[in-house]
Amino acid sequence: MSITPNGRHSNRGPTVPDRELRQLVHFVTVAEELHFGRAAERLHIVQSAVSQQIRRLERELGAELFDRSPRHVRLTGAGERLLPEARAVLAAVDRARAAVAAAEVLRLGTSTGLGAHLDRVLAGFAGRKPAVQVELVSLPAQERLARVVDGRLDAAFVRGVEPLPGVRVLPLWPDPLVAALPAGHPLAARDGIDLAELAPLPLSITARRTNPALVDLVVGACHDAGFEPLPGPVSGSLQDTLAGIGTRPLWTVVYASHARVLRSPPVAFVPFRAPGLALTTGLAVHGATPTPHLDALLAACGDHEN
Repeated sequence: MSITPNGRHSNRGPTVPDRELRQLVHFVTVAEELHFGRAAERLHIVQSAVSQQIRRLERELGAELFDRSPRHVRLTGAGERLLPEARAVLAAVDRARAAVAAAEVLRLGTSTGLGAHLDRVLAGFAGRKPAVQVELVSLPAQERLARVVDGRLDAAFVRGVEPLPGVRVLPLWPDPLVAALPAGHPLAARDGIDLAELAPLPLSITARRTNPALVDLVVGACHDAGFEPLPGPVSGSLQDTLAGIGTRPLWTVVYASHARVLRSPPVAFVPFRAPGLALTTGLAVHGATPTPHLDALLAACGDHEN
């Protein structure tokens, strides 16, 4: 299968379906976010890989799909025509996969910043249920909960959210936060810092509407430490925030589990001294309908705590 610039499918014989599907996934994600950095975070890959896949797709189609400018990313006419067709193709693939192995797939919603936690849980689950395929779905927290309610997700990792009616949130583990600040700042060489020591630096953090639990925790802790955080730039993605911290005096917070797998030489990750900052990661499941393979999943989450 191939797709022409006008969005129609063309039967030109076998091609490379895995590559084309990956390109369509990347295209749809960028089209939904209209931001390459946020799309990369949703896909759990680096931004350059997303850009590369989009450029390959554009070369194969012979059409520009996005109008890129320093301030905005917009769909071109060809991109707008392709988007519904790409979504239809991906939905059909999902239905086909579900039809083949409906009882042997665990659809799991993921949260940003899980880092090594997710790797360990998946390894523990695979050891218990080697025949069950885990399908990871990255979405905003409220949409994760909504999909648990309507059955499109079997379970989802969440932090600091109010559960919807019909959803249970089972607490799993606390996720400590660390400070991210310029590697050249004097505080960067410390083994631990007090929150009040960051008062002179502007705080660059996501908009509250995007993650109210995290923002309320950090701002509230600053107030408890005796200062009002200086407002810094609000970035659309953690990648953008860290890029800004690498070039000017700013700070933000990152989950410690995520910081351990990040590679950002201009940025230092420093733990907070006790009592520190943390949000609890929980597993959202349907309140009435048993989640397939829930016992094995919870056991794998328990492996993480040991």
